[in-house]
Amino acid sequence: MATPANSTTKQLAPLCTSKPAEANGKAHGSQMELNSAAQIINGTASYFGPQPLKDRVAIVTGGSGGIGTEICTHLGGLGAKLVVCYLGDPAPAISVVSAIHSLTATLPGPRAVAVEADISDEAQVKALFDKAHEAFGPEIHILVAAAGVQDPSYPAVAEATVEQWEKTFAVNARGTFLCCREAARRLVRGGGGRIITMSSSTVGSLRPGYGVYSATKAAVEVITRVMAKEMKGTGITVNAVAPGPISTAMFFAGKTDETVRRVAAESPMGRIGEPTDVAPMVGFLASDAAEWVNGQVIRVNGGYI
Repeated sequence: MATPANSTTKQLAPLCTSKPAEANGKAHGSQMELNSAAQIINGTASYFGPQPLKDRVAIVTGGSGGIGTEICTHLGGLGAKLVVCYLGDPAPAISVVSAIHSLTATLPGPRAVAVEADISDEAQVKALFDKAHEAFGPEIHILVAAAGVQDPSYPAVAEATVEQWEKTFAVNARGTFLCCREAARRLVRGGGGRIITMSSSTVGSLRPGYGVYSATKAAVEVITRVMAKEMKGTGITVNAVAPGPISTAMFFAGKTDETVRRVAAESPMGRIGEPTDVAPMVGFLASDAAEWVNGQVIRVNGGYI
């Protein structure tokens, strides 16, 4: 698992609790994230050494912002070809694709494409995989189901509306299910197939205001663990990554500065996590080195829970 060369320079709570530029009204990736990813990749020789994911095709949903952007650039640095799935404004996804091409300029052929898809729609999920096939050929190796939503009003269960419940489940649970189902049917078999879902450490922390969101992520964890058993004999592994508080627009939405400082103080590491803390775990799970890791939910939260 690659470790960012500049990881020792991370600041503690006062600096790491500041809101990123994308939190001010943008729902997806920012230039700041892309610049950060570029610095990390350029500063880490091991990314471009053995290239453990050389020419493997990875679909990343939610790839145009937050953790998804970092995952895309990280996997690209490990040699993978990326399908950056987004919904809505194409500009952030196009920026991610451009960044990957800049960082992998010495590698042959196109390395990334942006594809729009609403992952809660069955037909669009199928079309997403079809477009991956069109762009890079029939062999698709990796799915990272990173797309997710959270209601910034953090409703208590007793106050949540059916609409809030259904909107959150549509993306986080239904969307993950549809993507995983399609991946089970279409990923390469016999070795190298990887399904990586995105849960949340809130499933374990049981924080008030997160009942609806955490319920969707609990569903993701169960799907992941059961599916790992169902894929027996295919060579496809299925694992979930469960981040703690991470510095993204979705995390900061609806939170006061005081709330953010309090959350940072709860961490043994004294800070909010960064997308760069999560992406290397995804990269590891996508690699052959993680073949014996299967059916697991891995919390990446600095000891938060």
